[in-house]
Amino acid sequence: MLVLASKSPRRRELLLAAGIDCEVVEVDVEETLERLEPPGDHVRRLATEKAAAGFARHPDRVVLAADTIVLVSGEIMGKPRDDRDATRMLRILSGREHEVLTGVALVSKRQTVVEVARSRVWFSPLSEREIADYVASGEPRDKAGAYAIQGRGSRFVDRIQGSYSNVVGLPVALVYRLLKGYPEA
Repeated sequence: MLVLASKSPRRRELLLAAGIDCEVVEVDVEETLERLEPPGDHVRRLATEKAAAGFARHPDRVVLAADTIVLVSGEIMGKPRDDRDATRMLRILSGREHEVLTGVALVSKRQTVVEVARSRVWFSPLSEREIADYVASGEPRDKAGAYAIQGRGSRFVDRIQGSYSNVVGLPVALVYRLLKGYPEA
């Protein structure tokens, strides 16, 4: 059975909805941005570090991990530090296009495979009241870019180009394609 190295309940839900069974193992990896690290390299590195941490605990299994960021005008937005940071992020996203990048890593005895999925998202303009109400709901607290497209944040999304599940936090079609190369998963 596949091991999902993640603290995100959404990633497990996405896999289960796609018929991919997994065992969840929480791993602790410092999610800091290295100096001058390009966004794609950042999510690729963190996904690989998370998968490697899970593999260290389950060396006879295939381990999946992911890392998601929001990128707008060159700024990488991970999870907000607090409600004030969430408010700042939502103000930046208001009425603009941004990109969601998710690094996906699979690690096994045989190989390590890492890819990055990219989706474009367009936000409607948000009023200060909408931002304040949304932040007060608590939903933005543990989400990259301070919103959940699968929750209340869906009302702010005008349209997307690319994988919806990527914006949630795990590009399921990409994961499925990668898993086809792992008969032991």
